[in-house]
Amino acid sequence: MREGIDNALTIDVEDYFQVAALAEAVKYDDWPSMEYRVEANTDRLLRLFDNASVKATFFILGWVAERSPQLVRRIANAGHEVASHGYSHQLIYNQTPALFREETRRSKAILEDILSVGVAGYRAASYSITNQSRWALDILAEEGFTWDSSIFPVHHDRYGMPRTPRWPHRLTTDKGYELAEFPLSTLKFPGYTLPIAGGGYFRLFPYWFSRWGLGSINRQGQPFVFYLHPWEVDPGQPRLDVKWLSRFRHYNNLDVCEKRLSRLLGHFRFTTMSNVLRNQGVLEHNSDELSSHAIKCNVVPGTALKTS
Repeated sequence: MREGIDNALTIDVEDYFQVAALAEAVKYDDWPSMEYRVEANTDRLLRLFDNASVKATFFILGWVAERSPQLVRRIANAGHEVASHGYSHQLIYNQTPALFREETRRSKAILEDILSVGVAGYRAASYSITNQSRWALDILAEEGFTWDSSIFPVHHDRYGMPRTPRWPHRLTTDKGYELAEFPLSTLKFPGYTLPIAGGGYFRLFPYWFSRWGLGSINRQGQPFVFYLHPWEVDPGQPRLDVKWLSRFRHYNNLDVCEKRLSRLLGHFRFTTMSNVLRNQGVLEHNSDELSSHAIKCNVVPGTALKTS
């Protein structure tokens, strides 16, 4: 019996060697020479979701989309939502605004050229939109995105915007644009906010705790967002020589992750990110159509959302 309300099921489509935790062992220039496993692992997730009759949002890296356009089409043809995960999975706060804009525009165009429809949603690599890189939100709006899921309202060594809203909401950027935002899900304890949204946390925590924590969000009448990466259901991936913390973050419990995910799909109700944002009243029902229309007319839909 699936519990609660509709929640957002999301997949960040990147390969194991593109993860920030392994950057000490693999440089960007090394990527073309690495064993390419993301396509088979994403297909594995597509089969799992089809068997469970659920739809998800796939945030696809532009670098991957260039090499696997048929994978992008398979995702869309299966009824899932396609969104952008940037191009090169570099941390935004290490980029200049000009480089970020270039990569954001490039990755969006790659996906839209493959699918011939607008792409309205975005998620930053490693949730790297922080107070240091809030300027990225303006660029997202200016480049035609209408919603985002990059903000993690926690303290962390690599990401986080503490004291920001924990639930889906409309945010105003520094230049006055508006975006719908679905922050990554957390649990609030006295004096501490705990991440519970998936990924490494899903592998680290025992399953009963993840189910309880996510269920507690639904019991508050709120949806949660859950994320995972295709490499997290691939215990056979190559082991890279990295420091112990990075090794723990990346390889911990890979062998049980797919089984846990299958259980989770049976315990909660899931749909795409856009559907949940619309259900919550923070995203217009015609936002995808606006983005698609903008491609044909060569205009920037984000500018229409600028507040006075």
